[in-house]
Amino acid sequence: MPDLYQPASTFLASIDEDWQRHIAAVGPCLHQPHPARDPYESLVRAIAYQQLHAKAGDAIVGRLLGLFDSGAFPRPKQILAASFEQMRSCGFSASKIATIQGIAQATLDGVVPDYATALAMDDEALIERLITLRGVGRWTVEMLLIYSLERPDILPADDFGVREGYRRMKGLEVQPTRRQMIEIGRAWSPFRTVAAWYLWRVPSR
Repeated sequence: MPDLYQPASTFLASIDEDWQRHIAAVGPCLHQPHPARDPYESLVRAIAYQQLHAKAGDAIVGRLLGLFDSGAFPRPKQILAASFEQMRSCGFSASKIATIQGIAQATLDGVVPDYATALAMDDEALIERLITLRGVGRWTVEMLLIYSLERPDILPADDFGVREGYRRMKGLEVQPTRRQMIEIGRAWSPFRTVAAWYLWRVPSR
């Protein structure tokens, strides 16, 4: 299988010795998007994983799938038909339940676009449209852009792992702010998605 991200890795490694060292240590980028997922599913999954470790998020999503017989990801009408108690039993907080129900309703109302519509939309236009939803912030939409729509140039500057990864890679005392991260990241365009993937993998020292 060819290394799809080799041009991005080569570009980032050419920026400075810190990037070069880190990329050599990690190896090829193994970013794995999920292009089959529509925006509705991607948003619900992102909410499920918010502020949780991956295993905890996996368990909650697994219980959500278990609520329904089909084994497929529940559709908006199924989410809205589920009781509060059923959703709580999956491990969702009250605020996450309200957010997920809001995403389901917004999908039925056409605010959350289908896959084809989202694919045709500009990054910022999609972000601006979806952050109007309760509990959906920029980070949530950026995860949709990275993992579902396969956008190559997304840097989630709010992401703790991205900022902490950069701090460690550079040996800084404190993390850069969101604004500083955006400015620093301009030099990584048009490969900011791959840059984020590598920053998530900077080891603690």
